[in-house]
Amino acid sequence: MATRTAPEDFSALVQSRRSLRDFLPTPVPPEVLDAILADANAAPSWSNTQPYRVAMASGAVRDRLQSALTSRFDQGMAAQRGGWFGKLKLLATPGAMPDGDYKVNLEYPEDLQPQRRATGHALYELLHIGRKDQAAREAQMRRNFEFFGAPTALFIFVHSGLKEFSALDAGIFAQTLMLSAHARCAKPSRSHHTTSCCVASLWATRQTTPSTPSTPAGPRHKAGRFPPARSGQSG
Repeated sequence: MATRTAPEDFSALVQSRRSLRDFLPTPVPPEVLDAILADANAAPSWSNTQPYRVAMASGAVRDRLQSALTSRFDQGMAAQRGGWFGKLKLLATPGAMPDGDYKVNLEYPEDLQPQRRATGHALYELLHIGRKDQAAREAQMRRNFEFFGAPTALFIFVHSGLKEFSALDAGIFAQTLMLSAHARCAKPSRSHHTTSCCVASLWATRQTTPSTPSTPAGPRHKAGRFPPARSGQSG
C-alpha cells in the first residue's frame, strides 16, 4: 500500500532544493547511491519504457573523464583567444571539437533573458567575479567540466529513437533523482552523508537498436538499462 506523504513535507523538500556549484570531495557510500538510483528508477516514463541509460563515474574513472573534458575545454578557450588561426587549428586537431548528438548553439529567447541574466549576475556576484574579469569567468566555467568537485558524476543517455520525448522522460528521471539526493541532505556525521546535485546539459544519445539486448546490471547498475519499473509508473 502506498505511503502517504504530508503535502507540507513534500513542498518543503521541493522548494528547498538548490543547484549547487561546489561539493566536498568526500566519497558518497555505495548504499546511498543505490538508494538514490532506486528512487529515481520509480520515475514515470512513456509506456514505462525508461528510454535512457545511466552511467556512474567515481574514483579513477571520474578523474579520467574530468581530465579529458577539461582538456577539451582548455583547447576551445585557447582557440577563441587565438582568433581565426586558433579556431582553424582547433578544427584540424582530431578529437578536439565537441561531437554531441544535438546542436546546443542557440540564442536565448528574449523573454527568458531577464531570468537568465539575474541568475548569472547573482552567481558571479556571490563568487566576487567581475564582469570584465575574463580569466576568473573562464575558470568558473571550467568548473562545469570538473563536476564542481563532486566525487561522483552521473551521465544520462537518452534513446535516439524517441527523439525529444526521450529527453522529456530523462528530465523526469533526473528531477526524481535530484529530489532523492536532496532528501538525504544532513549534517555530516558518522552515520549521515550530505548529498545534493547539479545538472549540466551535455547532450548525447544511445543507439536506437543496441547490438546486444539490454539487461539489468545488478545492484550498482554499472551498465545497461535500469531494471523495468514497477507497474503503475507509466507516463
